[in-house]
This record gives sequence, C-alpha cells and structure tokens, in this order.
Amino acid sequence: MADAIVLRFWKPYQVLTKFTDEAGRATLADYIQVPDVYAAGRLDYESEGLLLLTNDGQLNAQLTQPRYEHPRTYWAQVERIPDEAALQALCEGVEIKGGLTRPAQARLIESPDLPERPVPIRFRKNVPDCWLELVLTEGRNRQVRRMTAAVGHPTLRLVRSAIGDIMLDGLQPGQFDVLTSQQIEALKRSITTNRKGTRPRKR
Repeated sequence: MADAIVLRFWKPYQVLTKFTDEAGRATLADYIQVPDVYAAGRLDYESEGLLLLTNDGQLNAQLTQPRYEHPRTYWAQVERIPDEAALQALCEGVEIKGGLTRPAQARLIESPDLPERPVPIRFRKNVPDCWLELVLTEGRNRQVRRMTAAVGHPTLRLVRSAIGDIMLDGLQPGQFDVLTSQQIEALKRSITTNRKGTRPRKR
C-alpha cells in the first residue's frame, strides 16, 4: 500500500465536501488536485473550517466512526447570549433528530480572528450575538446547528477549528497543506486513545 497521505484543508463557505456536483456548485476539486484522497467526514455546505482528506481507508474510517469518539472543535456564532442553563444543556446532551446528543464541552469565547465571510452574516437589529466553542465526539448531520437551535440560539456562522490536535492554524480559506509522517502517527495514536471506553481530554 502507498504511504498514507493526509491533507489539512480550510473548507470555504459554500463548498461541497466532495469532488463533483451535477448542479455546478463549488467542490473540493476547485481547490485540491491531489489524486486519490477523500474527505474524512463532512462539513455542510454553509459551514467552514478544517477538513481532513486522506488516501488511507482505515484512517478515514477511524476518523468518522462514532465508536472512536474522536473530538472535533467548533466555533459557532449564535444569536443572543446563552445562559448557564443553555450551556449546561449543550454539555449534558440535547434532543435533536436522531436522539439525544452525547455529552459535549461548551463555553463562551471571545470572537475568533477569522476572515470575513464572502456572504455577510444576517444580523438582526437589537438582537445580540456571541461565539461558542463546542467540542463534540460525534458528527451527525448539521449537529451543531441543531444543538444550538434546540437551546434557543440559532447558529449564524459555523467554523470547525480542530479535529483532535490538528488545527486550522496557518491556513486561509481554500488553502491546504500535507501533514508530516510524525503528525500522521500522532493523529493515529490520538484516535486509539479516544476509542470508546475513554473520554477526550478536557481542553
């Protein structure tokens, strides 16, 4: 088997996490010309941030299978300021499509230093907003958006900032780089550590 390749990519807003689209929307092919790599997981069309791509089928499965409980960190800009009860609910689990979410980590953060989004955020006069950091160990469809909506704080902008210990640092939207062999080995070790039966470390 060829050596494992893992790309770290900042998926821009309104780009699909696949390489073809019959409707002509932007896809990974517009940014990545590395052969035989596939996205390990998804980010929905309107979400931004870190996406890993690899040619290693086993690693791809480990990054996406829920039993490995691999942590993913998100920054969510939401309407209004969540109170302690809302944050506690996010941490303990909320009911969304597909059932109760797993325990997570959720906290208020300062506005992160991010590039402006091509399509401006929809602001409502007299409705404040803030940023949350959420760390999840599962990846259901539109999960962060559904979770924040469930506690009364719709998401306005969503950026995945980290997958395990791999972060966005040093990239801009549309850019990617290739992980070193040492980084790939560290990623594999972290997956083994976080396999079901252990809990992700506190951040």
